[in-house]
Amino acid sequence: MSLVEHARRELELAGLFDKDADYDGELAKAVMELIEVFSKQEHSGCSAGMVSNLFNKLSKYQTITPLTFKDDEWNEVGNGVYQNNRHSCVFKESPDSRPYYLDAYVKKTPNGHCYSGMLSFKDGRKMSRCYIKDPSNMPTITINVMEEEVSPNDWNMWIEDESQLEELAKHYDFDITN
Repeated sequence: MSLVEHARRELELAGLFDKDADYDGELAKAVMELIEVFSKQEHSGCSAGMVSNLFNKLSKYQTITPLTFKDDEWNEVGNGVYQNNRHSCVFKESPDSRPYYLDAYVKKTPNGHCYSGMLSFKDGRKMSRCYIKDPSNMPTITINVMEEEVSPNDWNMWIEDESQLEELAKHYDFDITN
């Protein structure tokens, strides 16, 4: 069975060509277009994996080499704030300030939901921005948090165990303030 036949069968079994599927069946058509191009390239097993991995990263706007933080990587986005034009979650407050990473951590609640946003502590302290130590190593660290609903659809979240910050501190500098 060819790759094109395999992909079509799997998409059909999943119902993704159906009019009531995601994007009215257009999602499956878009995937098939990519599969057909990929199939025509006649990759070996090794090159197929390499091309797939590279395409996967680039199609999600990920970088494939470390950020350099050189001047040509920055765009001013307003009020003296600069955004990295290779990685949209990296910012700095001025041309000479340290870059910080908005996705340095994700908050995970006991029920498994994940959120971004400022990290708070039960006693009201808050964590500052996470300044990048090494642009070649910017992982997103999962921080377990506790939560309580203070009013309908309004939740307080706080870090469950501060020792979790040790992993974050390996990659980022940050301050904890009152």
